[in-house]
Amino acid sequence: MRKNAFMLHNYIELERVEKDRAVFKLDIRPESCNPYGLIHGGAIYTLADNATGAAAHSDGRYYVTQTSALHFLRNQATGTVRASAWVRHRGKSTVLTAVDITGDGGRLLATGEFTFFCVDKALMDQKAAAEQK
Repeated sequence: MRKNAFMLHNYIELERVEKDRAVFKLDIRPESCNPYGLIHGGAIYTLADNATGAAAHSDGRYYVTQTSALHFLRNQATGTVRASAWVRHRGKSTVLTAVDITGDGGRLLATGEFTFFCVDKALMDQKAAAEQK
């Protein structure tokens, strides 16, 4: 997770991860909010993507987001939001995950599903090294 600069830049923190499950949190800051003073939908999506990705990755393989559907139900302006993610189905090359984003008092703010595609770590490392040159 320390390599995920985007996650760190957005103040997203890992609370726990175990086989096929992960929980991340975000303490709402001014930088997390949209012009209406509510948590930005992009912050909620980033939180969900990181949590579902960690749940998928809990098998030790490497994944990239393939598809997603996130349903925004309500919002809040202050406090903490959490993304609780779990694996629904693990195939040979894809993983289907689900996520609930909850706010203060356990209120459901968003829910969704993400599909991840398994990638070859050596290939990804090689590609990253080539892009750094």
